[in-house]
This record gives sequence, structure tokens and C-alpha cells, in this order.
Amino acid sequence: MNAPPIAAVILAAGAGRRMGGPKARLLLDGETLLHRAARTALAAGCASVVAVVGPWDPGLEDLAVVTVVNAEAQEGVASSIRKGIGALSAEVVATLIMTVDQPAVDAALLRDLMALFRGSDDRPVACLYAGTPGSPAVFPRRLFPELRVLEGDRGAKPILLREGAATLPFPEGAFDLDRPEDFERLRR
Repeated sequence: MNAPPIAAVILAAGAGRRMGGPKARLLLDGETLLHRAARTALAAGCASVVAVVGPWDPGLEDLAVVTVVNAEAQEGVASSIRKGIGALSAEVVATLIMTVDQPAVDAALLRDLMALFRGSDDRPVACLYAGTPGSPAVFPRRLFPELRVLEGDRGAKPILLREGAATLPFPEGAFDLDRPEDFERLRR
């Protein structure tokens, strides 16, 4: 029997002001961070992948990924979550929301997260680092209406906290790429 379909939504529309440009377009080992995230989500077994991007070529032609341009990205992460949720197909039972700036995310982690969700009684699940739940995280369809009305530069953490999300330890998740020195540290 096939597992119920979980779709990935990759949040990649940010301008990356502190980084000096969109993080999604940074090259690591010859691959953009966006391409790496999409490839990882597909390798993990996501039924579909939606990449929410800025007004630039996402360079995903070789992958089975739906791209959605977020013209409202300056509002903050909530606008990208709304766009991504709005692009999901009706048969999806949950969405795995992830970003491009967490280099330690791999297919094994995403598979473990989705397996935890499938045993969670329709509760969201999230990675746990720095003492709090965060992305990547899986949200059941029943929470899509709330995700569609998020506003500003706040993500879905309040929903994870309120719902008592099941968590998967991921201490490496605390390292993300915000500034050029973070990216240089990763490349070394």
C-alpha cells in the first residue's frame, strides 16, 4: 500500500539582504542551494515539490518541480508559505515546509520526518534544534487554512507550538546561512 502523499514546499523567494543576494542562487559544489533542496525533497520521496521563488530563473528544468514566483516576498516568509500552500494539489495529505539555507538537511532526515508524521495522529512534526521546533516541518492538511492566512515575517512556529508538534532532534538545524561568513564557513 502506498503512503499518503506528502508534498514539499521549498521557501526560496527571499532577497537575502544580509547575504548580499538570494540564498537560493548560491552555488555549493556546483549546485544552487535551491536545486539541492529540491533534489533532496524528491530523493526523500515527496509526492511533489513546489519551489516558491523570487523573480529570477530558478534553474530547476531538470527536476519535476512546480515553481511559483512570489511577487510579495518583501512581506516576509508568510507570503511564501501562502503561495506554496496555494499551489498544492487536492490529493496531498500534508506538506513538508523547508528552506534552502539549512545545509545539513538531507534526504534521510526528510524521510525520518515524514515517517514521524505518518505515526503522529495528524499532528504536525518538526525538527528540534536550539531548544525549539523549526523547519523542516510537516503540517497536516487540516492546518492548511491557517497556513494560508499567515502574515508578515513570521513563519508557522506558533502553530507548531500550539499544536504540540512531535519533534525529531536535529541539532545541526541551528546552523543556517544568513551572512556571507556563514557560507564561507560552510565551504571550508
